[in-house]
Amino acid sequence: MGEGGRVLRTQLLIGFMCVALIVYFVLLGRIAMAFVRTGEPAAVGLGLALMVLPLIGLWAMLSTLRAGLTHQRLARIVRDEGMELDVSGLPRMPSGRIQRDAADELFVTVREELENDPDNWRRWYRLARAYDYAGDRSRAREAMKKAVEMENRGPR
Repeated sequence: MGEGGRVLRTQLLIGFMCVALIVYFVLLGRIAMAFVRTGEPAAVGLGLALMVLPLIGLWAMLSTLRAGLTHQRLARIVRDEGMELDVSGLPRMPSGRIQRDAADELFVTVREELENDPDNWRRWYRLARAYDYAGDRSRAREAMKKAVEMENRGPR
C-alpha cells in the first residue's frame, strides 16, 4: 500500500473514532439527563457529574485534532522546503524502528543545527522529529510545542 493509501486509511480511522466518540458523548449525556430528571438528590448529583465527562471528552478530542492538523501543516511546510529528516539510510531493528545509536547520532546533528539557528521553528520541528526517532516522546512533544508556538508568532 502506498503512502496515499496509508494516509487515507488513517484519516478514515480518525473520522470513525471521532464519530464513535461523539455518539458515546451523546449517549452519556442522555443518561446524565435521565438521572437529573429523577429529582432525587443523589441521582441529580450523579447526573451533573456525568454531564462533565462528555464536555471533557469533547475538549480532549478537539484539542488533539487541532494539534494533529497543526503538526501536519508544519510537516508539509518542512517537507516542501526539503528540510524533512532523511532517515531512509539509517540502520533499523527487525521491528522497523531506527537503531538507537543511529537515532542518537541523528539527534546530535539536529541539536547542533538548532544551536546554530535557535529562532527558526523548522529547527525545533526537526529536533522534535529527532527526539521521536530516538524514542524520547515527552521531549519530542515539548520541542514540537515550541515549533508550533514559534511558527504561529511568525518571523521576528
